[in-house]
Amino acid sequence: MSTQPVRIGARGSKLSLAQAGMMQRRIAAALGAPPEDAERVAPLIIITTTGDRVQDRRLLEIGGKGLFTKEIEEAMLEGRIDCAIHSLKDMPAVCPDGLTIAAIPEREDPRDAFLSLKADRLEDLPQGARLGTASLRRQAQSLHRRPDLDVQMLRGNVDTRLAKLQAGDADAILLAMSGLNRLGLGHLPKSLIDPIEVPPAPGQGALAIETREADIGLAWLDAVRHAGTTVAVAAERGALAALEGSCKTAIGAHARLLGDRIHLIVEALSPDGIHRFRREGEAVLAGDHVAVARELGLALGAQVLEEGGDLLALHAT
Repeated sequence: MSTQPVRIGARGSKLSLAQAGMMQRRIAAALGAPPEDAERVAPLIIITTTGDRVQDRRLLEIGGKGLFTKEIEEAMLEGRIDCAIHSLKDMPAVCPDGLTIAAIPEREDPRDAFLSLKADRLEDLPQGARLGTASLRRQAQSLHRRPDLDVQMLRGNVDTRLAKLQAGDADAILLAMSGLNRLGLGHLPKSLIDPIEVPPAPGQGALAIETREADIGLAWLDAVRHAGTTVAVAAERGALAALEGSCKTAIGAHARLLGDRIHLIVEALSPDGIHRFRREGEAVLAGDHVAVARELGLALGAQVLEEGGDLLALHAT
């Protein structure tokens, strides 16, 4: 058992704490500690990020998805924490110098969930219904299927969004099923979005354990790493990197492992949903599976970018 505590940085939202708590128990077990000693050997350090503080604007207007990780990453580089637990979909395509995604545990459900008091599916919403989301991808994909919808900017944690739905501020909202499951709210969705027809965000449903590069070989990381998930998200994040993905680009990607092959769907849309550019492909997993998967993602992402070009970016004014 390690005698050196592993200090875990996490955001203070209910979902972040639920996710960090899950991983805290697994890290403690990997360190040889019983569950009751988890806080001693793997203490949680709560860090409020800019993304948490600013809730009235889209992320692209205040600097992009890195605002959910910036302060936590600074704490790690300064030695105040040893690792961070992130939702992988919230992480930019590239980590800051000196940091790396060191381990990815087994993925939860990657799909988007449809929640509404008025309809069971997006297709069943009345004409001109208000759809609440802060995700440019969800906005574009929904408008591609239902151009009549009135998409409203809806940020905040899961409880806040559910309360706004209940209050009638939106006729429907879209949330990650993984987050609802981790909060014990998996019974709330009316339906789930097909990830093949409508790919979720790259890495959705997966958690990322970020560490300093010097710590990547630590034994406890091996104990929480999941090989299949690592390969699948390598393909999705390869596409993200090729498309220069940020909150200013509507990108969906969904990878599946099929025996000795990996199959990947990548799409990107114009913000208004009018234009959709989509590629599918697969590769045989031989040699370095992660490298093969990432190359597939990079290749398909590059094809989508070449076709979509300037139509894909939302230019903040």
